[in-house]
Amino acid sequence: MTLSLTSALKPSPALSVPYLQRRRLFFILMTLPAVIYVLVIGVWPLAQGIWFSLYEYNLLKPARTHFVGLGNYIDLLSDPVTRGAFVNTVIFTVGAVTVELLLGFAIALALWRDDRFNRICLALILIPVTITPLVVGLIFRALLLSDYGVVGYYLAEFGLSDPRGLFANPSSALATLIFVDIWEWTPLVALILLAGLKALPGDILEASEVDGATALQRLRIIVIPLMLPSILLALTLRTIDAFRIFDSVYVTTGGGPGNATNTLMLHAVKQGLEFFNIGRASAISNLTLICIAVIAAGFILLIRKADRKANGR
Repeated sequence: MTLSLTSALKPSPALSVPYLQRRRLFFILMTLPAVIYVLVIGVWPLAQGIWFSLYEYNLLKPARTHFVGLGNYIDLLSDPVTRGAFVNTVIFTVGAVTVELLLGFAIALALWRDDRFNRICLALILIPVTITPLVVGLIFRALLLSDYGVVGYYLAEFGLSDPRGLFANPSSALATLIFVDIWEWTPLVALILLAGLKALPGDILEASEVDGATALQRLRIIVIPLMLPSILLALTLRTIDAFRIFDSVYVTTGGGPGNATNTLMLHAVKQGLEFFNIGRASAISNLTLICIAVIAAGFILLIRKADRKANGR
């Protein structure tokens, strides 16, 4: 009786096939808008950028457009301005991310204990993250101007900065931009690392404390090895974001003085929107994308390796 009832309730193959087809069609229609959005916003501009980078294409001279293959990329490798922009980008990325990681880890350790005071401090230090980089650049530009900036005026008055301001001095402009980035994004790194700290197994830490391990020993032997996936995640996100820096540089220095703060993304925008050299601008953007892809792939491999090591696999 039970078997006959089960077989009676089970849909026949003839009825289940149309249902599966309608179900598959429903899911395809649900994902279609997202697929179209990615194709229009992401894939199509990327394909156009790759196509334009293979041509000598200037909007001011459209009649002279011709195929050059990898000529734009070869020219960029021999261009001192592009090489300088690449060096500035690397210095900015390494300097900002290194300090952000160290400060963020220190802040995460200070806020590790879950109490009301630490929760209030965490909410307050996250305020810079909620401000867009463009606005942050405008704020620091206004603060550090030597003539009427609240901070810049006194720095110049006491001889602590160039009379023209920190952003106007080639030796201090890039370091000032690194400081601005550190101020804005260190709280995000601290939040990621704090989440990793709170996910650590408490029994291992308690056992090490009972065995007489000092706080420094627990940090070196237990906390940092188990925190490697979170540390590498923070490094990945911040390195990729710092490498494509544009907003704050554009509104504070515009790449100057001279080319002291010129970065790859700013250099690409200048080539495309100031000199209308679309072919070269596309080549610079593609080179930046390749660098970011290599950085991301390297960090992903390190994250997977650290995760396997942390889980004992």
